[in-house]
Amino acid sequence: MNQSLAEHGKETDILIIGSGAAGLTLALRAADFARVTVLSKGDLREGATFYAQGGIAAVLDEADSIDSHVEDTLTAGVGLCHRDVVQHMVARSASVVSWLVDQGVPFTTRGASESNGPASSHDPLDLSSLHLTQEGGHSHRRIIHATDATGKAVFEALQRQAARHPNITLLEGCTAVDLVTRPSSSTGERVCVGVYVLNQQSARVEAIRARFVALATGGASKAYLYTTNPDGASGDGIAMAWRAGCRVANMEFNQFHPTCLYHPHAKSFLITEALRGEGAHLELPDGSRFMDKFDQRLELAPRDIVARAIDHEMKRLGCDCVYLNITHKPASFVREHFPTIYRRCLDFGIDITTDRIPVVPAAHYTCGGVMVNTAGETDIANLYAIGETSFSGLHGANRMASNSLLECFVVAFGAADSIRDKLPETALVDDIAQWDESRVTDSDDEVLVSHDWDEIRRFMWDFVGIVRTTKRLQRAESRIRLLREEIRDYYIRHRVTNDNLELRNLALVSELIINSALQRKESRGLHYTLDYPDQLDAAADTVLTPQKK
Repeated sequence: MNQSLAEHGKETDILIIGSGAAGLTLALRAADFARVTVLSKGDLREGATFYAQGGIAAVLDEADSIDSHVEDTLTAGVGLCHRDVVQHMVARSASVVSWLVDQGVPFTTRGASESNGPASSHDPLDLSSLHLTQEGGHSHRRIIHATDATGKAVFEALQRQAARHPNITLLEGCTAVDLVTRPSSSTGERVCVGVYVLNQQSARVEAIRARFVALATGGASKAYLYTTNPDGASGDGIAMAWRAGCRVANMEFNQFHPTCLYHPHAKSFLITEALRGEGAHLELPDGSRFMDKFDQRLELAPRDIVARAIDHEMKRLGCDCVYLNITHKPASFVREHFPTIYRRCLDFGIDITTDRIPVVPAAHYTCGGVMVNTAGETDIANLYAIGETSFSGLHGANRMASNSLLECFVVAFGAADSIRDKLPETALVDDIAQWDESRVTDSDDEVLVSHDWDEIRRFMWDFVGIVRTTKRLQRAESRIRLLREEIRDYYIRHRVTNDNLELRNLALVSELIINSALQRKESRGLHYTLDYPDQLDAAADTVLTPQKK
């Protein structure tokens, strides 16, 4: 049920920060044995899940195999995927899809894909009847989808189930500020006992006690000027976990989606990889194809290769964009398979059945994050991280298309099992110190926040983007260090707002990305530097550890 923070008690068994696929899945899996509270800093649907177009990678076809999916993932990850983790995730893909069908997700079936629409959520669904498409890096058709709006379909089904569950409370307009930890009385190690939360309605910070806390806040692609992500993707969970003492890993690997719609009035609109899976060509302004110069898999090469190829051609020619062309397919096929993209492009005067789509790369997915195991457990007891916030070892140096939603569900399942096991021995703390605002004032100069936000995103794009150099990274490092001091001073002196909390987190995560990139003396996957163009023989994760206070 939806409530405001004022109506909600200040304690719960499980507090989940984030209302996307990972957060809602954990809520539903845990609600039968615990009280669950889900926080969203905006509207519940304003997360990356809602806007995800592609689908969920899973082995359902007889011609496919778990081993094939594993090998494709390892290849895309360029030696950095953890094989045992990949095996764990892929082996559970079919059961994840079965659970989602049970939740009422209206996936497109083979028959429906030919008649424009998903299957009715009221009909029993045989998994073998699901329509499968193919995306970059995959050697088989294994992407389960709901036309080209899979994230929306998944979110709406899970949100509907969560809203009617008596043990789940959904709170909107609540921004997590920081985690509350204490030393364990038995081991002395830090234990997470709650969260400070900004109630946007009252503009006050309140403490919520919880036996367990899960970070499901998504990634940090808003650190970049051009991104496919919604505005809230400011790395909040990663930043909070780091401040609390958790390690992070592989933050240098930020995936740039090759095809974001290039139009002055189109904000963050992704053109799904499934278009290329169904035969769309990438073309230069003169109509010539170019992917054959970069990879024998052409448009279905992994995303890092396609994004770098587009970046290279745009810089070589001095053009603003390249083009995605699916006009050689029948118009009825295009409209039926990609209704969302068809309608959205039509809003901008582009008929994708007859016109090429102007596209550019844009920051899309944070492959690194808070270090966790396959149950989402972090370095701090009773603190979990799931989804894009986390680093599980699945994605390596380059995430393979549609593995991200799979990870959300599998790790959320594991986190629910872990919490169930620990719940009987885990008690709520008696109290948490109230937030102290006695020495702060209201800000009279919010323009500083927007100015710093814009500066960070611009130099991250220019200096820490698709192609890097040591000099560019060092320049970004110098600037982020100064900005973080300014932002820290501003944060200490003024009452918190959603905007300055996001800026604080964005600046910290940007620094983690820069520091990670400086440590990697090679080019691998999504991290490509002109100063170290070769790949080292030994693959190793970049692990950053916060200094103990």
